[in-house]
Amino acid sequence: MRLLHTSDWHLGRTFHRESLHDAQRAFLDHLVAVVRDRGVDAVLVAGDVYDRALPGLEAVALFDDVLHRLAGLGVPTVFISGNHDSARRLGVGAGLIGRAGVHLRTDPGECAEPVVLADAHGPVSVYGLPYLEPTLVRDRFGLARGGHAAVLGAAMDQVRADLAARPAGTRAVVLAHAFVTGGEPSDSERDIAVGGVAAVPAGVFDGVHYAALGHLHGCQTLAPHLRYSGSPLAYSFSEHEHRKSMWLVDLAADGTVAAERVHCPVPRPLARLRGRLDALLTDERYTAHEQSWVQATLTDPSRPSEPMERLRRRFPHTLQLLFEPEETTTDASASYAARVGGRTDLEIAEGFLRHVRPGAEPDAEELGWLREGFEHVRQSGDRKAELPR
Repeated sequence: MRLLHTSDWHLGRTFHRESLHDAQRAFLDHLVAVVRDRGVDAVLVAGDVYDRALPGLEAVALFDDVLHRLAGLGVPTVFISGNHDSARRLGVGAGLIGRAGVHLRTDPGECAEPVVLADAHGPVSVYGLPYLEPTLVRDRFGLARGGHAAVLGAAMDQVRADLAARPAGTRAVVLAHAFVTGGEPSDSERDIAVGGVAAVPAGVFDGVHYAALGHLHGCQTLAPHLRYSGSPLAYSFSEHEHRKSMWLVDLAADGTVAAERVHCPVPRPLARLRGRLDALLTDERYTAHEQSWVQATLTDPSRPSEPMERLRRRFPHTLQLLFEPEETTTDASASYAARVGGRTDLEIAEGFLRHVRPGAEPDAEELGWLREGFEHVRQSGDRKAELPR
């Protein structure tokens, strides 16, 4: 049986305020083409379909469109909800949609109720384990305490019990959305440590032939039967070296796995540039990145004038600007009082704004508010000093 494993679509997400709607549509077009052209027997989507619990209408429209297209191909598809999804909202209409071969698994109570598929070698039971938040599902699994490892372990115990009652030779596939020990995270995943220790051991998935994992955004293999597909698009500059892809998995008659990476379209490459501003603007080494999405880290000893505007003349898609001076006259070990000594209150406030908003200088209106505020505080202090004691 040939399976296409993907996850972490995050429909509706932006990249540093740049819309990814067209890029996400291009990915879904690519996915449908792979399903059609590569003889895929089932599609597995391991969570985080949407980027937030209340997705925008454009994101919902993308999801609706791909559901219709997959159903039109007659290829069964299994989705689970991830930590970004609203499980209840994603699961609305699951029973009716399931009749079209699109199976939404969002209820923790259905972990041991597989979608049963079949090929020439017999049945394949596909178990969808939605993201399991420990504080919300412990009671359902009869647990008094425990974190992610405990609840996922309990869900897998139910899977193994159901599998043991099925005909001999039944192959088992699991979809799960979790941080498995040994996986390599990036900056764009939302932390799932709330409710207990985040990581779960790989041994939790013992007893199944393939575990299609979601949550981590880099494509990676923890074991031949245990893989993350990663996200189809980069959602942070920490992913600038990722090659985004899906797994095309061939599940043999004996349950052994052969997997091939199928690369996803790249809407625009990412580049992380570092150096002094003048070098970034003139060095020919950076010519290849002129149409990339750019994160620039400036190392000038002092902040250059209008750095973002100047960078965008050469790199029009610069999205993030950071400052890490190579050298400074400020002693980092000095006390805060020593470092701000001799500066006015207004200068200190301006410095704070520059620190928390790299690349954005206070504008005239903001400076006016600051001056007005400090003057008001000063006048209030003067009036208090004049009061009789």
